[in-house]
Amino acid sequence: MKRLLPFAVLCALLAPALFAGRQRAVALIPRLLRFGEPLPGLSPALLARFEAGKLRFEQLETVESGLGPLFNSRTCGECHLAPAMGGGSERMVTRIGTTVNGHFDPLTRLGGSLLQVRTISVFDGVEHDFAVEVAPPEATIVTLRRSTPLFGLGLVDATPDSTFIALAAQQAARGDGTAGRVHMVDNAAAGMQTMGKFGWKAQVPTLFQFSGDALVNEMGITNPGFPDENCPSGNCAELQFNPRPGLNEIGPGVQALTDFQSFLAAPPRGAITADAIAGEEVFNAIGCNACHVSTLQTGSNPNPALDRVTYHPFSDFFLHDMGALGDGIEQGSATGREIRTAPLWGLRVMVTFLHDVRAKTLEDAITAHDGQARASRDRFTALSEADRARLLAFLKSL
Repeated sequence: MKRLLPFAVLCALLAPALFAGRQRAVALIPRLLRFGEPLPGLSPALLARFEAGKLRFEQLETVESGLGPLFNSRTCGECHLAPAMGGGSERMVTRIGTTVNGHFDPLTRLGGSLLQVRTISVFDGVEHDFAVEVAPPEATIVTLRRSTPLFGLGLVDATPDSTFIALAAQQAARGDGTAGRVHMVDNAAAGMQTMGKFGWKAQVPTLFQFSGDALVNEMGITNPGFPDENCPSGNCAELQFNPRPGLNEIGPGVQALTDFQSFLAAPPRGAITADAIAGEEVFNAIGCNACHVSTLQTGSNPNPALDRVTYHPFSDFFLHDMGALGDGIEQGSATGREIRTAPLWGLRVMVTFLHDVRAKTLEDAITAHDGQARASRDRFTALSEADRARLLAFLKSL
């Protein structure tokens, strides 16, 4: 009878081969597994806050925690999970509005610009039958928006407005018609207007405000910054049946969500090949970098992981007139033609593109650009096949 090797000896003999195989596997996807990690250099205390925030981000909301009566998601992670927690997804929300005498009307009387398409129900132990919101006949503008990745946004949050204002002045000085504009919005915590950096219209100034906004508008969870429930389809009488009136989130939940996003690392860069390097030169030559600015730096910060850190979002976070690519929705002073420059970091793991996922390829996304990006789009379509391939190799490395 053949003797079997002891388990420990067998492991020792196989370990080199297994390790080599693992190295080969990692070489195929060298950085993908690092999406969703915390910023490097966090102290143990801040790392603990990141982990606690992640748990809150993944928490399944219930009627007892204040969910509803209308909502779009039961957890933040439901919409922000690809390719790791804190990422984006193809989950869509619907925005509506109309135009009256040349002015945008968000149809607040009918429930507002954002539709909530799910309700608490008998399944949740609620007796009242709340109706989901649908676009009313009065809505002449109906558009979809995808959930965006949150990776690296703590770096953006930690970049002072003065940096962006200076960048906007530099763009204006070029005089080439591609300058973006800073979107000044109400900052509740500061009690004044500051630069909007987040959302498709750059309509939110800070991650803290972004978190409170998402709690109430996507999950129906009221909180100190956003204490008012949304009236279902504008019918505020329906709120008398709300099983959890008043403030739903009075603890550290908003701050915990902010901590997770603030300390979430930027998307790791993919393999930088010779074609990718050459493709970046093409990217710059046709003017894509006029709006998709490669490099920014955070300001002074007591947290070393956020203190004067250079990062590469490939966005200026400004509003730009995108012509026909605009979604028709106005938020703050952002017009229906304006959209915030989408950051390109992490682009390589996306499979559909643009705010409404209309583009199924990078080429489709580029050729859909309009307005201030039209000249760059036309230069792209005029590229040789070789240069176009190099440009795409660069984009697929981000």
